[in-house]
Amino acid sequence: MRYGFKTAPMNTTWAAMLDVWRAADDIDVFESGWNFDHFEPIFSDRSGPCLEGWSMLAAMATATSRLRLGCQVTGMPYRHPSVLANIAATVDVISGGRLVIGLGAGWNQEESDALGIRLPPLKERFDQFEEGVQVIVELLSQDRATFRGEHFTLTDAWCEPKPVQRPHPPIAIGGNGERRTLRIVARFAQHWNSTLGDVAEWQRKDDVLARHCADVGRDPTEIERSVNVRLAAGQDPRELQPVVAAWRDAGVDVCIVGLGTPHDARVLEPLAAALAAV
Repeated sequence: MRYGFKTAPMNTTWAAMLDVWRAADDIDVFESGWNFDHFEPIFSDRSGPCLEGWSMLAAMATATSRLRLGCQVTGMPYRHPSVLANIAATVDVISGGRLVIGLGAGWNQEESDALGIRLPPLKERFDQFEEGVQVIVELLSQDRATFRGEHFTLTDAWCEPKPVQRPHPPIAIGGNGERRTLRIVARFAQHWNSTLGDVAEWQRKDDVLARHCADVGRDPTEIERSVNVRLAAGQDPRELQPVVAAWRDAGVDVCIVGLGTPHDARVLEPLAAALAAV
């Protein structure tokens, strides 16, 4: 199993996150760094600081040289997919081909209402999401992109320069929904990120994904699986070892460790040692 880390850009500072990413770039145990896509803190004081995710990724691309980097995961309702495709191509170019495009259907009604961003009802939201993924793939992989959907349209559209990774950077779709999310993963994604904490339930969802892959004629081993675990500030990283080992034994490819705030780069060395010993 491989390892990533995540610095949610809320209730923290740019300087602290920059220290973490720069330090992790020099530690081979960590293959990837991640943030999230919200405009205010979640599950905490909403009035706290929260940096925008894609701007942060572009900056981290210039501050690192090795780590793959991604947003876990971009809420499709927040940006038109044509705009997001150009943002993603730009970050992939800036990073020299290290981007993973994290995508999700969106869920935060409270945040959306506060900002005046329409979060569609569930079916419409997933219809838009499925079309949006296709728009992004078309723009990043085709010289001229044309798409006709119910929600989005492309007409001989350009997206230049193209990303370094061809035909496009890997798409990581986050979520656990069996009817829509996992079916969209099977059709379009190279990476599935699950937020589940129960190994047995994850294995059941993984079986659902395999069935969706069979339906569309795809080999499920083409899709990387990742899960998240959390390391609280001040927690001994060795406490994560049994949890990480259970995910490894279940067949997870990448374990992403969310770092609690205040972010502190000094946790990375003991965390890397604990992960390497699993």
